[in-house]
Amino acid sequence: MEGADRGKGQCDGTYKYKTIFHCKKDCGVFAPFSRVRPVVLSSLSPSVPQAAPPAEPDHLTIGDRVTFFLDDHSGHGMVMDLEEKDGNQFVHISTDTDENGKRGGEVQVPLGCVIKGEVLSADSEHMDTDTSSMDPTVDTHPMGLGVSSLVEVTLASGNSYGTIRWIGSLPGREETMAGLELVDGIGVSDGTFKRERFFSCPPGRALFVKLLSCRPDSRFQNASANHSETTPKNEAAETAHGGTGKLETVAPISMEQVNQVLIGRMKGIQGHCNSCYMDAALFSLFSCSSVLDSILFKSTEPRDAPIQQTLLHDIVNPLRSKGFVEGRQIMKLRQQLQKHGYSHSFTTEEKDPEEFLTVIMHHILALEPLLKLSAGGKVQESYCYQIFLDQNHSLVLPTVQQLLEHSFHSAGLKLAEVPSCLILQMPRFGKKFKMFDKIIPSLELDITDLLSEGPQQCVMCGHLAHEECTDCFKDPVFSQTGFKLFCRTCSSQVHSHPQRRSHQPTTLETPLLGRGVPRVLARDKLELFAVLCIETSHYVSFIKPGPKSQDWFFFDSMADREGERDGFNIPQVQPCPEVGVYLEMSPVELANQVPRDMKGVAKRLFCDAYMYLYQSTSMCLYR
Repeated sequence: MEGADRGKGQCDGTYKYKTIFHCKKDCGVFAPFSRVRPVVLSSLSPSVPQAAPPAEPDHLTIGDRVTFFLDDHSGHGMVMDLEEKDGNQFVHISTDTDENGKRGGEVQVPLGCVIKGEVLSADSEHMDTDTSSMDPTVDTHPMGLGVSSLVEVTLASGNSYGTIRWIGSLPGREETMAGLELVDGIGVSDGTFKRERFFSCPPGRALFVKLLSCRPDSRFQNASANHSETTPKNEAAETAHGGTGKLETVAPISMEQVNQVLIGRMKGIQGHCNSCYMDAALFSLFSCSSVLDSILFKSTEPRDAPIQQTLLHDIVNPLRSKGFVEGRQIMKLRQQLQKHGYSHSFTTEEKDPEEFLTVIMHHILALEPLLKLSAGGKVQESYCYQIFLDQNHSLVLPTVQQLLEHSFHSAGLKLAEVPSCLILQMPRFGKKFKMFDKIIPSLELDITDLLSEGPQQCVMCGHLAHEECTDCFKDPVFSQTGFKLFCRTCSSQVHSHPQRRSHQPTTLETPLLGRGVPRVLARDKLELFAVLCIETSHYVSFIKPGPKSQDWFFFDSMADREGERDGFNIPQVQPCPEVGVYLEMSPVELANQVPRDMKGVAKRLFCDAYMYLYQSTSMCLYR
């Protein structure tokens, strides 16, 4: 390091007690060769010193990983916005750490102080780059791959994916080799080669290959590398056409496709900087269901079109076609929402899923409310329904069906129509305090008795009901689920009992039906397709794309992490058939299950449920 940077290095040219070159103390630094740029002076005459012209900066776009320099320190982060002030260009960066060492910082840096990608810093002991695993004397990869790069290699069994843990020379090999930790676990060791350890990883995950055999992980690395080339053209095309663009449709992932497209590490939506609420909500709604696809294609205001485009082209389509969405795409969406002025902390702070969904569906895309509730002859509209219970309820191990019916009963509510999508928030005292230790998922919601209009069945004989008794709702003589509806004959008999003579049944608005009314009327039911759960302020989700009780899959956008402050989160989708085992248990057996002893991730579904998502397979065809 020379000139103004003299003394800002890390060494005197020595690496691992071996002198590679000579320089003054704290003037040497080792960096990937691909990060080094030449400085070309406009004049070679020493009598006329001139400043070197600034190198043409890499084109930056929202979501790029960058290194920035402020005062006497450097840091890493993600580009949130680019703006120009008084003729100078500035970059807004969501930093991995702020000046206090905490996550979620935000800085504004001049463009000249920002470098695309990540370079070695003086604080290298905190970086995800394992410098001790790289020999500076070996050749570098022509594409700039180094330790901690996500790569893929072609093996006899096909393409495999992993992370470079070590680069150097192996005994008996002249080529520069790379030690990989594979994702799919088809390696041959735990980081040792001929009984000598070069790095550490779980057994059966390490593989040593030629460095030149590695290439960037095509699942998302290529998209990131080419983003600066493709994005401006796409955005220009969209702007020229009024932000509409070409509407491409990718169908939701079917049960038959889940194992091939969605299962594994680096699958789902990659979390970044408190984004788990958004990751879990988007994954639940769009990965395997099309019930809300209308918001992706409906006409919208020009100012809102970029958000719709981001949802469709950068999130939903990649999720369904490749099974993976980069964290920078979610950050791009969060930045767009913040620009709209709905919140000044969308890019840094954690929100509630219902807050995010309301902003998207109501404020941005003006979707018609999903839920229409009837109360006292008036219709109320909303997008989500929060379940509330009165203080006198007797529920201990409730099903979602029971919770919804008790909430409607205590509030005097009915459904004005069958919803295409029903989003239910479980009863809680804030995020931390749950009302129930466990909630049993109802795979189907029978909402027939909750409708304000339409024919109803007598709970006793099955004939057309004419009366409803709210006083009988909690009577232990009857079933624990369903409103208590009776035909006139059964109502007379039921209320002749001394304990029920004080009840006051109300008359139902019975539709005029012709002859030949079937004894068993059709029931209106909704099917469960996803559940959002929360534990210690971290959201995850379960999806159920198939009809079998074991067709459950678990998603965590931050299941693992690579590196520390400057690392990245690893999302994961995994099957969880153990959920079906617990669903087949009797309520007594399930109540006796100790949460910490429940198999797999089943405990999180039964004990941490925050939001249930149901869909009508018939109504979603029309809305």
